[in-house]
Amino acid sequence: MAVLRLILGDQLSHNIPTLNDTKEDDLVLMAELRDEATYVKHHKKKIAFIFSAMRHFADELKAAKLNLRYIQFNELQDCTSFTDIIKNELNKSTYDEVVVTEPGEYRLLDEFINLEGKIGIPVSIYEDNRFIATEDEFNQWASSKSKLIMENWYRMMRKKTGLLMDGNKPIGGDWNFDKQNRKSLKKDHKVSTTPLEFKPDKITRQVLSLVNNEFDDHLGDLEPFSFAVTSADARKALKYFIQHQLPYFGDYQDAMLSGEAFIYHSVISHYINCGLLDPLETCKAVEKAYHDGSAPINAVEGFIRQIIGWREFIRGVYWHYMPDYKEMNFLNARNPLPEFYWTGRTKMNCISEAINMTRRHAYSHHIQRLMVTGNFANLAGIDIQAICDWYLAVYADAYEWVELPNTLGMALYADGGLLGTKPYISTGKYIKRMSNFCDSCQYDPDASTGESACPFTTLYWNYLIRNEKKLRTNPRMALSYRNLDRLNATDKAEIQRHADFLITEIDNI
Repeated sequence: MAVLRLILGDQLSHNIPTLNDTKEDDLVLMAELRDEATYVKHHKKKIAFIFSAMRHFADELKAAKLNLRYIQFNELQDCTSFTDIIKNELNKSTYDEVVVTEPGEYRLLDEFINLEGKIGIPVSIYEDNRFIATEDEFNQWASSKSKLIMENWYRMMRKKTGLLMDGNKPIGGDWNFDKQNRKSLKKDHKVSTTPLEFKPDKITRQVLSLVNNEFDDHLGDLEPFSFAVTSADARKALKYFIQHQLPYFGDYQDAMLSGEAFIYHSVISHYINCGLLDPLETCKAVEKAYHDGSAPINAVEGFIRQIIGWREFIRGVYWHYMPDYKEMNFLNARNPLPEFYWTGRTKMNCISEAINMTRRHAYSHHIQRLMVTGNFANLAGIDIQAICDWYLAVYADAYEWVELPNTLGMALYADGGLLGTKPYISTGKYIKRMSNFCDSCQYDPDASTGESACPFTTLYWNYLIRNEKKLRTNPRMALSYRNLDRLNATDKAEIQRHADFLITEIDNI
């Protein structure tokens, strides 16, 4: 019984279920597809990373003596989708079954579910085993809750994995050290280290040439390119992070600094999300640093929480609520996406910094995503699908299962609180507190009206006014509305007038 085994670009793990019990007559199929590179305009560096990692993984499969068919970009120009390439293989050889591991995007799952009727042979879709919790486990947990609270899920995952546990109790006495993870950096702080870089080899240079020729109209700087593209090098990057950055990560994980894209962040999420690193093994390596005395508890716990807590939670939310989740728009946000999200050209220095870092690196850390670009999009009422597509396109670690809940739910509150207990919004004062971006900006974060008023501050108050009927009753918004109530009618009217001006002139602010 010959099996056609399809490996996707974010399934670059030798333990992926698709490869289980591979026989001599089976064919492992991989392909660089135009549809996958262009359904949103992915960052050039993201495309290069995935294609290069795929080619290196294919070489590993060949070295393991597996029967492999690897289709490079434009090799079969009429085959632009997974359905196309599978049909093409079935026209050449006979297979009794197609096997694939569940993809990370609902649109692909829908394609694979409908594939059997198009090709006339069975299609088996295995659950992805690279997560700590199964989908059934999350669904059972979620169905028993009136409100999905990530912290409760996280504690359950701590108990399941045993990470940072002393029996049934958390090491250090607390489950969560988030309050110790919010330090800002002094203006003269010099970041002492950056993520480990890798020199492109021959395969990667070929991919860079391909991307430069085929995707010239996509966002971002293609070079310098320094990502790891093999599991071996990704493990080196993890080891380097643990030795050089992890000790400072906890204190400064929410901090932002002009010209510093990475601070002390690991920049390994794209390695985990495509299969080059295993999430549980990664967490165990970080936990060991605590037990060895080389990293403090707030750094280690904060890192582990992001993976076994937030990452697992986000994935569960995605599959639990899709496909309806993608259509949610609780606050009826429909304004066009500003051009500066692509160009970085704006007088708002924090936005310019975050987007230009993204253009250069296909990366920005979680506070820049949530409290700069996400915060602004939420305050300005930017169209939900447009901003979600932007997030999906510009980050090397973005696949819809992780991008959509983080953007639609966490950053935009478009799910009405299914994921987050309140909108994550702020005036410009938060950005001033957590960064030095405001020091060289023409806007004043303390002002809400007038030419020098920070757009974040004006739009924050306008957001509260505009969405009052839907948000005032939220207990976690009580303080915000008490502060709003201190403003008189004249002040509110002037804020609304200036907010209307900002939205109308959004590409010029």
